[in-house]
Amino acid sequence: MTSPSGFRERFDALLVSGRHDFELDHLESSLQIFEEALRLARDAGDRIAEDRAFVNACAVRMTIERLSGIPGEMFNQLREILLAGADEVNCRLAAYNLARAYEFKKENRKGLFYARIARDRSLELGHEEWLASSLNQIANFLLAESRFEDACADYQQALALMPTSPSRRRALVEDNLGYSYVMLGRNRDGLRLLYGALRTLLRLGARRDSIVPRLDLAFTLIEAGRYRSAARHAAHALALSEEFGEQDSTKNALFLLGEAANLAGDTDTALDLFSRLEQRYFPGATHLAECLLTVNVRKLINLRA
Repeated sequence: MTSPSGFRERFDALLVSGRHDFELDHLESSLQIFEEALRLARDAGDRIAEDRAFVNACAVRMTIERLSGIPGEMFNQLREILLAGADEVNCRLAAYNLARAYEFKKENRKGLFYARIARDRSLELGHEEWLASSLNQIANFLLAESRFEDACADYQQALALMPTSPSRRRALVEDNLGYSYVMLGRNRDGLRLLYGALRTLLRLGARRDSIVPRLDLAFTLIEAGRYRSAARHAAHALALSEEFGEQDSTKNALFLLGEAANLAGDTDTALDLFSRLEQRYFPGATHLAECLLTVNVRKLINLRA
């Protein structure tokens, strides 16, 4: 039988290992580690530890299963952990994961509600890393609602709380802020952050995470008239999106590739790309492809909506 001190040492080591794999996008390995921690906590009869392992496993499972929908029982258990209030850390993690689940479902109002609870819990705990991630999460919801100035303020606060050394987390926030700057017309500031974020993610081997910066760069470079560079980033984003099954990103990549081709004068390629977009994502929108050839809809588009 494992002693209490032996259990805690083993349990904490599993959490560290699971989070490490999660950061490296080794999702299946991370989930297995957290589930092992969950079994260990259940065997020890430690409910607080059990909830801690569960909320960590939820974060991974959401990333894996978000395309097929997040099970209702997961929502319910996260809410129970939050409402029970038995442990401040577990409450914060539950609120953050609830917000993340609603972000995947594109229910911004509900997501923002839980994201603000997670932010407040992070403040109470004095945990700067969690506060930064909650500010980034709140800003993501504001960005999806096209509240660009408000989103910028929260992204800037998040970055101020983070170590300045390059990291995956920092790069993702820098990308978000860069896109917000672009939407406010600050293209030079935006491009600087977008290129920097992409370089960091590529250096770290974060291939899935590089999709969104590629799309953001394609959008910005189209606006700047640099169609060949835009198409290169959009093509990379399309290949990765299809590899990882990221439907929203695939849709955006097809549109941006078509825009770059159309503006560069390659109407045939543009029509082919827009037709693929129409057939795959808008089958009921007849003549959408032809419409996109003649109407500039970029000013109406928010890639994060």
